[in-house]
Amino acid sequence: MAIETSREMNPSVDDFAALLNESFEKEDLYEGSVVKGRIVAIEKDLAVIDVGMKMEGRVPLKEFGVPGKPNELKVGDTVEVYLERVENALGEAVLSRDKARREESWIKLEVKFNNKEQVSGVIFNKVKGGFTVDLDGAVAFLPGSQVDVRPVRDIGPLMHSPQPFKILKMDRRRGNIVVSRREVLEATRAEQRTEIVARLAEGQITDGLVKNITDYGAFVDLGGIDGLLHVTDMAWRRVNHPSEIVNVGDTIKVQIIRINPDTQRISLGMKQLQNDPWQGIEAKYPVGAKISGNVTNIADYGAFVELEPGVEGLIHVSEMSWTKKNVHPGKIVSTSQKVDVQILEVDSNKRRISLGLKQTQENPWDDFLTKHPRGTIVEGPIRNITEFGLFIGLDGGVDGMVHLSDLDWNKAGDEAIKDYKKGDNVKAAVLDVDSSKERISLGIKQVGADPLQAVGNLKKGDRVTCEIVAVQEAGIEVKIAGSDATTFVKRADLSRDRAEQRPERFTVGNKVDAAVTQFDRTSRKVTVSIKALELAEEKQAVAQYGSSDSGASLGDIFKAALKKKDGDN
Repeated sequence: MAIETSREMNPSVDDFAALLNESFEKEDLYEGSVVKGRIVAIEKDLAVIDVGMKMEGRVPLKEFGVPGKPNELKVGDTVEVYLERVENALGEAVLSRDKARREESWIKLEVKFNNKEQVSGVIFNKVKGGFTVDLDGAVAFLPGSQVDVRPVRDIGPLMHSPQPFKILKMDRRRGNIVVSRREVLEATRAEQRTEIVARLAEGQITDGLVKNITDYGAFVDLGGIDGLLHVTDMAWRRVNHPSEIVNVGDTIKVQIIRINPDTQRISLGMKQLQNDPWQGIEAKYPVGAKISGNVTNIADYGAFVELEPGVEGLIHVSEMSWTKKNVHPGKIVSTSQKVDVQILEVDSNKRRISLGLKQTQENPWDDFLTKHPRGTIVEGPIRNITEFGLFIGLDGGVDGMVHLSDLDWNKAGDEAIKDYKKGDNVKAAVLDVDSSKERISLGIKQVGADPLQAVGNLKKGDRVTCEIVAVQEAGIEVKIAGSDATTFVKRADLSRDRAEQRPERFTVGNKVDAAVTQFDRTSRKVTVSIKALELAEEKQAVAQYGSSDSGASLGDIFKAALKKKDGDN
């Protein structure tokens, strides 16, 4: 009986257990944590939330709103809120739904980021360099370059509506999240491209929509995947810009030329649906035929001429003019000019035709030879002086060359060339004309007679009379009488007596007799010697009038020879 009375006066064991549990629950409600609460009332724009321990707080209804979704909050709903403070000045708990959602979101987003999963979010504001995205409470940054696969001019249709994103970067300590919508779209497009590419085949003909035009071609939509129609595959003829053939928005018929399964790039062609103008090209344009065409393009190395739509040939710069060398093709022909050309070579495999422009004009070398046969004397200015000769300008715009060996009969070429300067007007004889090599050989010395012709055929030992034209320390220069052939008598050949081998004893204009010691018409060498003549005369006198062995002195022999000579005279 006493025991029962004691229980009535003190709290029961069950009541104590309940108070203990309540105490434990109160300790779990620490500030800065996310707690669960129940909505007990909705007052205007506030929700009254009971978080336990007889604590209530008020949270603005707008914090429960999710961009792009209507607010369906009602009394009795259980929600999670962030407990900022247990009690404020009014004795209420300070709660926040935004902070609670942010904490929840970060935990979920980190899991998806680590698993490389997509997340859903709503673009709700524009900031410098991009946009802000609500990821169910967590705010992320969306760079402008990551909105779409192509630049987006109007972001309006994407605002405030759920969009898929991929998290690129997360930094919880700084509270930074960077997302991309573009990578999601590219992944989706890649899957679609793979499916579409699997349905396409090389050689297949299909319709496509021109989406974009560049300088090098047009991008064509084949129903979810783009192919490139290169400018060279639009037509067989030369196309300067794709806009000449197609426009954005055109629906065109194309053929699939190539498919790269690795890069999923598709090359398209339009000209492949037309007849190839290069088929049977050799029969249409035989080598040697002359035809007219229009100049379509000019390059440093030549000019392109359209012979028919889709067929072009090249006039190389070397085949443009007979006489204009090292001149830019643009100074000979102009774009759109109609020209007559000759077919030089046709290569159907490489789709090349070599053309000649100068071949349709008269060859100036052939014309020169017709008007100036070999031996003709021509006259013209010296255009250039080189180490091997002179170039002389001639009629018809051609040049002729005088080699060093053809400058002078008597002087060496490297000496004779010093007598000429650029611009001098000179006469020369035509020696040879080779029209195939475009060469004209001239000779200045051939304008006059060969001085060796006048002396006839001399032989070694012949006696010649020479006129002294110059006296030098090393000898004398003489001219063979009756000709213009000159030679040099060395000091040692001036006399048989050493005492008489003095050049100063000779006078310019005087005449002396000498013997020929060398005569070679091919190498044009003539050598004479006074000494050799004296020795020859001495030998002849000894043979005719006696010898020293007979007792006669050399003086006696010379006296007899001179007496005989005077008697003959």
